[in-house]
Amino acid sequence: MKKKGYNTMGMDQDDYVLAPYTSVMKRILAQDYLSQIIASAVTEGVTEQATAEMTSILRRTHKLKDATDTTEGDSDDFNIRSQEELSSMMNSTTNMLTILLGCVAGISLIVGGIGIMNIMYVSVTERTREIGLRMSVGARGIDILSQFLIEAILLSVTGGIIGVLLGVSAAYGINIAAHWPIEIQLWTIIMSFAVCTFTGVFFGWYPAKKAAQLDPIEAIRYE
Repeated sequence: MKKKGYNTMGMDQDDYVLAPYTSVMKRILAQDYLSQIIASAVTEGVTEQATAEMTSILRRTHKLKDATDTTEGDSDDFNIRSQEELSSMMNSTTNMLTILLGCVAGISLIVGGIGIMNIMYVSVTERTREIGLRMSVGARGIDILSQFLIEAILLSVTGGIIGVLLGVSAAYGINIAAHWPIEIQLWTIIMSFAVCTFTGVFFGWYPAKKAAQLDPIEAIRYE
């Protein structure tokens, strides 16, 4: 048979065995019925019609009674699932996982941002005299603010670079070990650096503003 490669779930479509269904039922599954039948419609547009025809055939084969004016019909003892239904289920699962991962990433950003804020607070406290000295020789508040904002951004972007390297390495490691297909898009890396920059500015703003508002005389006297 022609080589098909991996499917969307990362499973090898060429790694399987074909055998008579009677042998599989008796010797492997130990059952006297077919647990699954895979069928294909002629075209995508007649999928609903094909589903209705299969339902009718299976009900007739299973000797299920249809509903009449006086009696209630038998319910189906089988399930028919189309690709649209399976695709919808996969999309809902994927969306749920995306939301879950987004929440985890948001919590991680908040925790990391609080860490950056604490580090910048410590940096401002330890360098109070340096800040006062710079102000006394002509540095403006905006200069001090820019200095500490740049430091906060560099701190967060450095963490972003480490995270991207670890993520890409882990993805390729899984690809090599488990043979799962991967695709790393450039926009995700760019967005991660943009988020890192925003996190650095957002959580580094208050400590930087506090440093810019210090009184030069009091800062020089600080011990």
